[in-house]
Amino acid sequence: MLLKRRTYTLTALVTTAVLALGACDSGAGGGPRSGAGREAPPGPSVIAPGKPGEAAETMSAKEAAERRVDDDTPNAADFTYTQMMIAHHGQALTMTELAPKRAASGKVKRLASRISAAQGPEIGAMKRWLKSHGGPREGAEHGHGHGRGHGDDHDHATMPGMATEAQLKQLRAAKGKAFDQLFLKLMITHHSGAVTMATDALAEGNNLQVEEMANDVVAQQTSEISRMRQMD
Repeated sequence: MLLKRRTYTLTALVTTAVLALGACDSGAGGGPRSGAGREAPPGPSVIAPGKPGEAAETMSAKEAAERRVDDDTPNAADFTYTQMMIAHHGQALTMTELAPKRAASGKVKRLASRISAAQGPEIGAMKRWLKSHGGPREGAEHGHGHGRGHGDDHDHATMPGMATEAQLKQLRAAKGKAFDQLFLKLMITHHSGAVTMATDALAEGNNLQVEEMANDVVAQQTSEISRMRQMD
């Protein structure tokens, strides 16, 4: 599974021998104090950089070790990924819905069922994520040059791995072994595109929940690509 390591670090904090020595100094004003007038903790101290617009804070080494330095506030890449992937998964469901009546292979039918069972709930999770973070961002779905996350099939086809309307029409008309072969071909391409999108989100996004969803896509769909290639 592709994992992006989150940073929990003391090295990002600036250890200050001056402050450590200051903690031992006995001045008229009493013990050393931190930025907001709070008395600094005893023992060696470190300075934790504040968030944008906030002053740095002095804390003990133990407190610093327990503090998570990074902030997982969603950025544009997180919104782009979720909005695009909702549409991307939606097309996968459109394709899998055809399998029960048109596929000849039991393996293809079972694969389609598994894809549907996995991606339906993932769409729901991404929609809930968007709602909890203020809803879709206008223009976010244009990120990475992949086109719109909402709109017609022409726009959708610009996302990695998306089947064109002509390909979907051909799939709807196919039956039996011809359907199986075309379904596997289109779905391998579709899954590969989803892995590309998820990899981009892992590299460029900032939100932990989106990272977890993207990691799930990479792991699950990479495994399914391997399975489909053996069936092809």
